[in-house]
Amino acid sequence: MDEMTDIELLQRYRRDRYDLLHFILTAGILEEVIVPPGALSLEDVDLDQVNVEFVLECARRRSSLELQEAIKKQYLRYKLLPKVNLVSRDIYFLATDPELAGPPPARVPPPKITTSLSCVSVAPSQTSTLQSSSLHSISITEDIKHCIDLKEDVLEENTLRRKINSTTDLVSSLPPFLTGLSDDDLRETAYEVLLASVGGAVGLISPAKDRRDENKLNLSRKFPHGVQDKYQSKPARTPGLAGLLETMRIQMEISKSMDKRTREALLRAATGKVGKRMDTLLIPLEFLFVVSPDDFGDVKEYPRWRKRQLNLLEEGIIIHPAINLEEPDKVGSEMRALIAKVEEAKEVTVSGETYFEALRALQEYASLLAERAREGDQMGEFCHWADGYHLNVRLYEMLLCSVFDIMNEGKIMEEVEEILELLKSTWRVLGISQTVHDACYAWVLFRQFSLTGEESLLYNATQQMKRIAPNGQRSAQERVYMKSLRSITKSDGSSTELTYVQSLLIPIKLWVDKRLEDYHLHFSEALDKMEALVTVAMVTSKLIADEADQSVNNKGFGTAEMTAVAKQAKDYICSSIQLAYERALNAVNIKLEIESKHPLLLLAEDVKEIVMKDESLFSPILSRWNHQALAISASLVHNLYQKELKPFLDKISDLDKMSDLTDEVEAVISATDSLEEYLRSLVSSVGGECNTYQQRMVPYQLEVVAGNLVMQWVESKLKRVTDCVQQSILDEDWTPISTKLRHAKSVLYVFNILQETMDQFLSLRLPVRLPQLISLVNSLDSTLQLYCNCILKQMGPVADLVPPAPSLTCYQKETVAKVFSRRKCTEAKAADEEHRHDPSHLSTMKLCIRLNTLHHMLCQVDTLEANLKERWATKRPSEDLCFNSDNLSKHKASDGDRKWKRSSHTSEEFFIGFVESRKVATLTIEKVCEFTGTKIIYSDMRESFIDSLYKGSVSSSRIDKVVHGLDPVLGQLVETIVEPLRDQIVMGLLQASLSGLLRVMLDGGPSRAFSQSDVYVLEEDLQTLKDFFIADGDGLPAALVENAADYVKQVLELFRSETSVIIQNLKQAGEETENTHTPNRTAKRASRSVEVLLRVLCHKTDREASKFVKKYHKFPKVPKS
Repeated sequence: MDEMTDIELLQRYRRDRYDLLHFILTAGILEEVIVPPGALSLEDVDLDQVNVEFVLECARRRSSLELQEAIKKQYLRYKLLPKVNLVSRDIYFLATDPELAGPPPARVPPPKITTSLSCVSVAPSQTSTLQSSSLHSISITEDIKHCIDLKEDVLEENTLRRKINSTTDLVSSLPPFLTGLSDDDLRETAYEVLLASVGGAVGLISPAKDRRDENKLNLSRKFPHGVQDKYQSKPARTPGLAGLLETMRIQMEISKSMDKRTREALLRAATGKVGKRMDTLLIPLEFLFVVSPDDFGDVKEYPRWRKRQLNLLEEGIIIHPAINLEEPDKVGSEMRALIAKVEEAKEVTVSGETYFEALRALQEYASLLAERAREGDQMGEFCHWADGYHLNVRLYEMLLCSVFDIMNEGKIMEEVEEILELLKSTWRVLGISQTVHDACYAWVLFRQFSLTGEESLLYNATQQMKRIAPNGQRSAQERVYMKSLRSITKSDGSSTELTYVQSLLIPIKLWVDKRLEDYHLHFSEALDKMEALVTVAMVTSKLIADEADQSVNNKGFGTAEMTAVAKQAKDYICSSIQLAYERALNAVNIKLEIESKHPLLLLAEDVKEIVMKDESLFSPILSRWNHQALAISASLVHNLYQKELKPFLDKISDLDKMSDLTDEVEAVISATDSLEEYLRSLVSSVGGECNTYQQRMVPYQLEVVAGNLVMQWVESKLKRVTDCVQQSILDEDWTPISTKLRHAKSVLYVFNILQETMDQFLSLRLPVRLPQLISLVNSLDSTLQLYCNCILKQMGPVADLVPPAPSLTCYQKETVAKVFSRRKCTEAKAADEEHRHDPSHLSTMKLCIRLNTLHHMLCQVDTLEANLKERWATKRPSEDLCFNSDNLSKHKASDGDRKWKRSSHTSEEFFIGFVESRKVATLTIEKVCEFTGTKIIYSDMRESFIDSLYKGSVSSSRIDKVVHGLDPVLGQLVETIVEPLRDQIVMGLLQASLSGLLRVMLDGGPSRAFSQSDVYVLEEDLQTLKDFFIADGDGLPAALVENAADYVKQVLELFRSETSVIIQNLKQAGEETENTHTPNRTAKRASRSVEVLLRVLCHKTDREASKFVKKYHKFPKVPKS
């Protein structure tokens, strides 16, 4: 039927909708199907009333389906009145040819049809007046419109499944079938071949109705609905081959009736043919003998089925024979005449002799052609009817399509390996080799990817393409066979002969090329997909070339292949850059209507964006195939932009004075110069042999004004700024400006000077260069570093705040180097406290003001830099990127080439100048926090903490007193410091407190010793200290406190350990230690080091520990108190 009217389309859509719903409800996809009350089975349910979307959603979730809810949703969707309790008649969609629409509704239709297509609503007498009025108020026009909308909705549901039939963007180069075999014909035939192949290999079982299912059905009719629910079967795949075949039936959308008919036909055809395998039968002819119209539920289905079998005979034996015919025209005409006789006898009943006589004549002639032997065939084990190219590969393609889940066509079935193994049984019948399978499976996977967009399919297709063996790696027999698989395609009046691999890979290559030739448009947000498609393009190119050049036998990429793929990648780059540049030109014309900027300025911005995207997104992918990908794109953009720039340069070349340049011209020069530097830096970054692309980049030759005056101005300003900073520190008394501004006034003065200097620099009418700006910013950055260093210098070193540790009993430096040296130790020299820095003038308040000032400095640096970036965007200087006359003449005298005088800085590097000042300020803040915490613990609270804690005995001097003294100190810190630094200063106090606690435990002197039972008290005190700083969630984060206290807990674990274990660890550590230096009193020592282990032993009230220390270290005796 060439054209179908809306009525006929609606009939077909209704039939397809009915078939789809019936298949889903009976195929075991749903966990359970619950029929509405009053219905005993699906036969009692009108599927026209069921909502398809609801059923599909339940099928995707593999959940139970309540048909009553599906019916309700259907009425709510179309706003129809409920049909519950209606006695006689209902709403129907009828036409003059109802047979096309499939089985009629189960209820009696209205007795009269007045229109060709109508939606008649008749309310029974029992229905309320409101219902009757509403139904009769619907006009015929609205009903027809509603029916068409329903048609479109149903069509949309099947779009994805049928899209393969209408796709023209990716079609193989195989010629069409002359008999008009459709994809549905091929799918059904492929399933018949599969069953015959399985029957020939392991035997086929005839489907028989399960008696238990009949008993359940009879029992369910005798019980109410509630009892019936217990007998709802749950889907469970039958194990083994039977279950796999059932999965294949569902995947290939074969009805149970067709499956049963095909199996019974194969068994009947094999009866009496002793010694002959089922897969060696001439299946289409055997089916015509054993299948009658009575085997079909619909009498109109039989003619279509018979026509398919006859077309298969013609395609497989005459048009595409596996063995070439000697006189193809004569044989073809004779066999077509026999086929015509069979078709002419279709009106005769099956029992008539005319039909069977025609079949027998056709069988005799076709069998002679199909049973012709070729090299390698064994007597009685061949029948060439489905292995002719290209019928065989199209049938095998339909079988491979079964690996995709029918509920989600972008996913592959979990049973894919089992399915592929099962399909190998068809290779004998279809004449499939390993190479044919690999190529066909790659084609199927890639085509499914093109339809669904599922990237996992693209990955699988790519991997499958890599498995396709080149000609040189195939066996001799397969090479001969693959050479015979050729077809002729006609395009633009010319004919081309293609191999099977080429007929599949060339369309894939063209499909991929079409998208990669404009990858800027298609893959800006799909880089993984682009990377996979580039791989597909390169692999297919190699395989296509291998098919043309039969001498190639390597599977990898040789030198010639790498050159070819590099050229192909270059072609992609040039094509996509050119198209992107043309779009940018068009965009500039549109922007000019909105923005009042120079067109070259707008174009430079858009072009730079294209190249930046190419650099960050696309070049890393393409550089795998052409390492100069970035240089190619940058040089091409450079030359394209130059064509637009040349008229502008010719116009301004006569200007002599800077005053003659307008702001717009300066902006164009700046943007152009910045673009050129960026493009050249990209080409240079590629490295290797990029000189070719550098030479192709003819310089723009922008006028560059000498920068001597600017540099002189910078140098004069630098000395003034440095003097002002030093004087501001000397005059600072470190008092807050106000209660709200809690930083010192010197920082405001410093930044006023910096901002003033920067404003003057950017206001210069001279075209400043980027190196000059870098020099200025680096100079200003050094002044900020000087400001931070002066703050640290005023405080002095933090180590001077820590008093020297008392000598260990018999502890000497030499004993740490080697535990077993048994040398006499001398007492360690204590630090001279007379030379320690006096921190009394550094109050906690003034230290906090320093911290606030440093924090304000960081904020001001961000503001200064942001302002600088914003103003610099409107005044980009000309870079030193031009010919230098002196160097050029010298270079020409040497080798005749051009030499570039380039800046070593890029357009973004000058902002790094303030990074050093940030680092120094941040480090200074850390040091001041450390200094403040150390001063509080070791100076302000020395007597209550360092000198008194645990002195004498642990229980008599707990840490509660220390915590009580820390509370007001912490309050003062939190009140004075700015909020962003509160956690940092409190953290400094915590670390100093933990350091003091370690000092007491490890360097407490002879007056402090700890027993194993004291460890529990020490742990409680540690927890008290941690709780103080956590403050029930209002203080430091618990994880941060725990991490800081981890080292203290490790030391406590050493005190908890047995003395023998500590001694053993000490011996082991001593053997591994070669040189030991005097430890830093403020640095954290390793918990398993010789120094810590020895100090733990010295502070343990343990006889074994004392004995070991006296024996090996000979410490002087401690005087008795």
